[in-house]
Amino acid sequence: MVKPVTRKIDPAADVYSSEIYRIQAMVEGLDQVAIAMERKWGVGRLRLLVSDLLRARFDEQKDRLDQAIAGNHEGYVRIHADGMRRAWEALDRSAREAGEVPLAPQVWECVLPDTGEIVSLVRTEAEAHHVAREGRVFTVAEIATLIAGLGDAVLEAKKQFPGAAVTAIRRKPAADWARGDDVPF
Repeated sequence: MVKPVTRKIDPAADVYSSEIYRIQAMVEGLDQVAIAMERKWGVGRLRLLVSDLLRARFDEQKDRLDQAIAGNHEGYVRIHADGMRRAWEALDRSAREAGEVPLAPQVWECVLPDTGEIVSLVRTEAEAHHVAREGRVFTVAEIATLIAGLGDAVLEAKKQFPGAAVTAIRRKPAADWARGDDVPF
C-alpha cells in the first residue's frame, strides 16, 4: 500500500514546476512593485528625485536583473529580482527623507460637447502619466498647442472681447471646385 502525499505543494519551489513559469512569476511580482511606485511618484519621476549615486546604483541593479532574465537562470533572477525590489524601496525611502512628496496631480475634467466623452486636464506630463490609466488626458502644454493650431482668430477674438467664452468652433468647409468655389491662390 502506498501512503498518500500529505505535504502541501508549492508551485514556486516544486521540482515539477517549470523554471520559466517561476521566472515569469518573479518578474510579474516585481512589475507590481514598479507599478505601485509609478502610481505613487509618477512614471520615471522617482529615480530623478534621488542622488546621482543612488540613481546609478538603481540603474545598475536593473541591468543585472535584465541580464539574469535574458540568461533564463532562475537562481540569478531570484537574487536580482529581490535586489530590484530593495532598490525600489531605497529610492522611495531616499526621496521621502529628502523631503520629496509623492505625486498628487490636480485633475480637471470636462465633457466634450459633441460626444459626451469625459476628458481630463492636468498641468504636467508627469501628472498625465499618473492619471492616464483613467482615460484621455491632456496637459496644459498640449492645450496651448491645440489653441495655437486653431490660428490667430481665436486669440484675437479673446483679445478684442475680454471675458468672451468659446462655445463652438466652425470649420471652414473644404473648397469644392466642381461647385464653383474659388481656387485659393
